[in-house]
Amino acid sequence: MKLELLLLGKTKDSFIEQGINEYAGRLKHYTALKLTTLKAKKKKGWTEEQERHEEGRLLLGALTPATVTVVLDSRGRQITSEGLADLLSRWEMEGRKQAAFLIGGPTGHAPEVLDRADYSLSLSKMTFTHDMVRLFLLEQLYRAYTIKAGEKYHK
Repeated sequence: MKLELLLLGKTKDSFIEQGINEYAGRLKHYTALKLTTLKAKKKKGWTEEQERHEEGRLLLGALTPATVTVVLDSRGRQITSEGLADLLSRWEMEGRKQAAFLIGGPTGHAPEVLDRADYSLSLSKMTFTHDMVRLFLLEQLYRAYTIKAGEKYHK
């Protein structure tokens, strides 16, 4: 199954970008991975709702109909690393060809993005920067694939 991370804006901190590149490189040994950076146009004076709607339009526009859509959301389901490995395996067994992970902007996802989601995932009850979420998600995806492969990294 191919994986895609849909990201709003570029990663700001170089040390986080290095980590993202490290785990993206590791993950490519197990599956096809694409990192897609989208640039939301924000207008001065827009409300948070207007910004979320614009970000949602971009995210939803980047999806193909058959893609399993996973939104990262603080209200989403928290699962273990093994649970993520099981979830990926289940989607593969169902014949799913691609999964997209959507990381929203600072104010969260628009309602239409949450409605489109096949799965809502929370990495923690704590709040992280969106750049850190990118790195944490890639590390957890890598960990899930090492679990699936029976390797020792995840322990």
